[in-house]
Amino acid sequence: MTPVDFDIISIEGLNIDTIIGVYDWEQQQQQRLTVDLQMAWDNQAPAQSDDIKQALDYARVSAAVSDWVQSQPRQLIETVAEGIAQLVMREFMVSSVQVKVSKPGAIPAAANVAVTINRRQIESPFG
Repeated sequence: MTPVDFDIISIEGLNIDTIIGVYDWEQQQQQRLTVDLQMAWDNQAPAQSDDIKQALDYARVSAAVSDWVQSQPRQLIETVAEGIAQLVMREFMVSSVQVKVSKPGAIPAAANVAVTINRRQIESPFG
């Protein structure tokens, strides 16, 4: 697979209730975050074999992301986005990922507040 030849697997609207926020009251109650992921993955082999073992198992990815987000309180959605990106690349061998973390209701006058990050594994001939 060449660097420009990749497929995208998306998980959209993954709702996760967790402790998130900088204010004292936010650390006392769960709030909903919504996570959207776009992950680069070569779908050719799983498409030909029809074998989940060769595919990026989005059910496992969703469960791992939810477990990580709920594992401890955090203050910033930026921290959540970065942690999710690192988890997905490390645990699922995804070469690049876009992570959007939304916190609806964070600002009463706004429909949503979100952070979107893009991360990519750096391939080096030096290991």
